[in-house]
Amino acid sequence: MEIGLQKQAGEKLMYVMMATLALSAMSVLMFNLVLPQIREKFSVTNAQVSWITSAYTLIYGIGTVVYGKLADRFRLKNLLTFGLLLFAAGSFVGFFAQSFWMVLAGRCIQAVGAASIPASAMLIPLRYFPPERRGIAMGTAFMGLSIGSALGPVLSAFILSFLHWKWLFCFPFFLLMTLPFYRRYLQDEERQPQGKMDWLGGALLASAVTLLLLTVTSASLWFGIGGIVALTLFIVRIRSCASPFLAPDLFRNRSYTIGVTITFLLSGIGFSLHFLSPLLLAQVYELPASWIGFALVPGAVASAVLGRRGGGIADSKGNTYLFCIASGLLISCFSLLSTFVGVSAGFIALFLILGHVGLTFGMIAMSNSVSRTLASEQSGVGMGLLSMMNFIGGAVATGIYGKLTDIGQARTWNPAALHSVGAVHGNIFLVLAIAIAAILWISLRYFWRGHSIRNNLSFKRKK
Repeated sequence: MEIGLQKQAGEKLMYVMMATLALSAMSVLMFNLVLPQIREKFSVTNAQVSWITSAYTLIYGIGTVVYGKLADRFRLKNLLTFGLLLFAAGSFVGFFAQSFWMVLAGRCIQAVGAASIPASAMLIPLRYFPPERRGIAMGTAFMGLSIGSALGPVLSAFILSFLHWKWLFCFPFFLLMTLPFYRRYLQDEERQPQGKMDWLGGALLASAVTLLLLTVTSASLWFGIGGIVALTLFIVRIRSCASPFLAPDLFRNRSYTIGVTITFLLSGIGFSLHFLSPLLLAQVYELPASWIGFALVPGAVASAVLGRRGGGIADSKGNTYLFCIASGLLISCFSLLSTFVGVSAGFIALFLILGHVGLTFGMIAMSNSVSRTLASEQSGVGMGLLSMMNFIGGAVATGIYGKLTDIGQARTWNPAALHSVGAVHGNIFLVLAIAIAAILWISLRYFWRGHSIRNNLSFKRKK
């Protein structure tokens, strides 16, 4: 009886989480379109206004680890309630802001609260679904992200056509409507904290991540040195502290470490679909922002529609099978983009469908597999770290792609390319296709093979 009730609660929670992730993704993407207006309103530089996005991303990524760590010690119900209320508080600050720094403060407060959402989205499938049904649950969560990615830019353009950009801050208030459902369906699980919270270790990790990301984006040697020092101090801290922020045993888990590394690389490569594609459509095809947004919608809609289907494939045929499908779709997408650059924007929109679906399938397969490598007492911080690596992968890739696209004219590397226009973009896509093929080979050899053997042994022991 209790198992049946937990199953029903889990199903309802995932649909509520899907709506939460959709609204959260919309809130993130909406502000990317209004950065020029904010810059003009407050007379700030491009570098200053970019911090509205950069600071949000940094806090959001690091916050997922903090919430994951806290979820191993406190009730998820209370953490998610705190996060959503803080998200709404940041919206309140931003809406009434009279200066640029108040706008930035509002976005930072929003990020601190919003970080509870991806951390919870990773943990609810682990705590409410058995391993054989976890793929569908994660697929449902990724549907929410895809829906938000599809509707965010379009809805933002619609709202801005008749309202001031500050009204975008009000959108997260809709998230408060999900709170009663979380309060009702999330269980009052008892957590047993082990020692004090290692806030110093968490601060050192946050400093290391921030400084290393700044190294990539600004190419400053001093940031790199500071990041290495902070990372060294963090390693010393977790090896000497009685209750470290991240237990060293987590990194001795070979399957978990390899899985997180693969996810980091996949996230960085997949971020090209969100960053390089708009640049390609703007620089090569000279499309206006509104048409670029519509060109990206089909891919996001396709991944939203097929996300749950991908989770079902993972549950019925295995994560390895789903990851192979994902890799095939991504290789096809990048190869076609590299070959047909300059032909037609309509073809680009069609090819991006393959990429978006492939990325969604790949992230479902990796998240599901990595979750099975963790012990229950490390599930919160382990999945939180996985979420953080997704954001770091995207942030690092953005800096690299930005520098590569600034090269200008280049010779086409793809012998099958139909046009020389957009050669830089075509070369990057060709390299990404090769990189996905290499990741597939490495993962099959060093991750999936051992992972499948361990799962089979575990299944036999249960029988």
